[in-house]
Amino acid sequence: MTITVLQPDPTVPLERFSDWLKESGAELKTVNLWEQPVPAREEVGDGVIVLGGRDDCLNGYEWMPQLHILLRQLTEHGTPILGICLGHQILADAFGGTVELGLEGEEGAFRIALTSAGTSDPIFRDLPADFMAAESHHDVVTALPPDAVLLASSERYPHQAFRLGCALGMQFHPEASPELMGRWAEGDGNDPTPLVAEMRAHDDAIATAGKAVAHAFAHECATFQPSQTPVATSI
Repeated sequence: MTITVLQPDPTVPLERFSDWLKESGAELKTVNLWEQPVPAREEVGDGVIVLGGRDDCLNGYEWMPQLHILLRQLTEHGTPILGICLGHQILADAFGGTVELGLEGEEGAFRIALTSAGTSDPIFRDLPADFMAAESHHDVVTALPPDAVLLASSERYPHQAFRLGCALGMQFHPEASPELMGRWAEGDGNDPTPLVAEMRAHDDAIATAGKAVAHAFAHECATFQPSQTPVATSI
């Protein structure tokens, strides 16, 4: 089983998600989008992860149009896709949702509440109905794509996770350690000390949820069969 990781930003790696995926037998191939081309559908293997980035989805990366094309091809083929933070926003944008600059953003540990659809989704069904997750974002999905199913919300922003066929986006960071969150804060010119302390206080719960998500996504990829019924996209 091969999973291709599309990384938009060198400061936002797969981090500890890598070990959790490998525990489930995944082989990982990373494409650094700032220096490598978007791969063809035939090159990605059994699943794709689109990671986050410190820049905004709204700023328009030069590779964004080609990535949108790839994501549509993957959904037609039924290939499992996981979009994290910026990747979540890119998924929403690619399929007709709306992404805007949020009034507050979220930075730190936040409680995520699953919807009824979320509790039965293969990615989340081994998690409790509410769980802690790491958040670091300012852009937000304000409208889901047509036919997308809402899976999770936070108190501040309702569109924390959604599914559209084989594609799942999540605004929060299941992969991020307290140390990585601290480096992001420092890169933004902030004192990382209070944020790292907050994240460490919740990290057992955050890591448990993140590992469950990684294992569940790896299982989706391991059992992937090409789709005979493509996802309709009204864009």
